[in-house]
Amino acid sequence: MSNVYIPEGYRSTLSIYDTQRAIGLLKRTFEEKLCLALNLRRVSAPLFVDPKMGINDDLSGVERPVSFEIKETGEDAVIVHSLAKWKRMALRSYGFSAGEGLYTDMNAIRRDEEMDNLHSIYTDQWDWEKIITRETRTEGYLKTVVKCIVGAICETLDVLKCNYPQLNVHLRREVSFVTAQELEDLYPGKTAKERENLYLKEHKTAFIMQIGGKLRSGKPHDGRAPDYDDWTLNGDIMFWDDVLDRAIEISSMGIRVDEKALDAQLTAAGADERRKFPFHKQLLEGLLPLTMGGGIGQSRLSMLLLGKAHIGEVQVSLWDAETRRVCAENGVILL
Repeated sequence: MSNVYIPEGYRSTLSIYDTQRAIGLLKRTFEEKLCLALNLRRVSAPLFVDPKMGINDDLSGVERPVSFEIKETGEDAVIVHSLAKWKRMALRSYGFSAGEGLYTDMNAIRRDEEMDNLHSIYTDQWDWEKIITRETRTEGYLKTVVKCIVGAICETLDVLKCNYPQLNVHLRREVSFVTAQELEDLYPGKTAKERENLYLKEHKTAFIMQIGGKLRSGKPHDGRAPDYDDWTLNGDIMFWDDVLDRAIEISSMGIRVDEKALDAQLTAAGADERRKFPFHKQLLEGLLPLTMGGGIGQSRLSMLLLGKAHIGEVQVSLWDAETRRVCAENGVILL
């Protein structure tokens, strides 16, 4: 069964239908504020892609994509895990310029996901990407964009609380920046998740930077594919969730690899076979724009801002019988 946790005395603040109305308001409001903050325009996105193109997100490298055969062509297609690589090619196709970007609704199936309060086999997120210049390909600019996203999230919460004053959710707007190595040094002997919880319990809102490469312990903080984020210029936006009493990741994002970073990270990850894919060839030849981007979880953000205890309260998915029983007995309504 999935690993479900029910906070003691938990009851949803909003009714099941008020929850649906609030999710609609949340999504409309956040999209507007994100676009204004980052200069983004909405585009359509694929649900499945050609596996021979090398543009599906490999996540941590072990997840299996859902695949199927197309009857008309006899070719295989795979359901996307995310759109990290596709977006970069789309920016070139749309002819966007530096400082301009796109966002889209991304829906995915991650069948190997370990299911719990925060994880489902169904993934929905706002995938965004924008073109940057060589001069803005810096840690300083990365931090500026992180602050803009956190600001959009906090402003969305303000709108929700005006419409639903019974919501008792509080977020800290100030972002604490810390590298994965600094976290390991602060909390030796702790797991990555334990380090995140300890840090976020104190700082409430944080951006954990430089995820993917090995730390001094010999292990990475978390797995990252080698061919989209630059491991020295990426990170996770995290908030402290008072309902679950733990840190919750809302966005994985970063400045994307350039030719040099891709070359080094493919070798470090033992993934040199990817160099043959069209996406990787174009990138190594300098044919794709310099970009930054990320994914912002729609259900995760809905959980956080609406004070929910389980992701199944804000999205429709499949759950094992024991999870459904435990949730039903404790007043957690799974959609």
